[in-house]
Amino acid sequence: MLGVDVVQNERIGRAIERFGERFLRRVFTEEELSYCMSQKNAIPCLSARWACKEAVLKAFYQEFGFLLKFKEIEVLGNSGKPAKVVIRSEQAKKILGGREIVVSISHERDYSVAVALIR
Repeated sequence: MLGVDVVQNERIGRAIERFGERFLRRVFTEEELSYCMSQKNAIPCLSARWACKEAVLKAFYQEFGFLLKFKEIEVLGNSGKPAKVVIRSEQAKKILGGREIVVSISHERDYSVAVALIR
């Protein structure tokens, strides 16, 4: 099953301005925040992870009828290397079985995009 999402980076920036730490802690894991906040511009990094989480949510729900929460999906990876998704929900891991989730994320100045494939 395939999931895709695109987000305007400015939208995530506005959410951070409006809701601050509450938004960040609700959506992102400590490792995601640590990595993105170490970047020159954290917003595209956070936006790409948001898009990736949305793409995974869509693919997972379409395939299994199970709705994940944002923090149950952790997007790991360093610049120039493929991103990796870690599912943090034990129930979702059981549902996923031995299958894997492969993702591709990209961002530029204005937009971030992600594709997730469950195989």
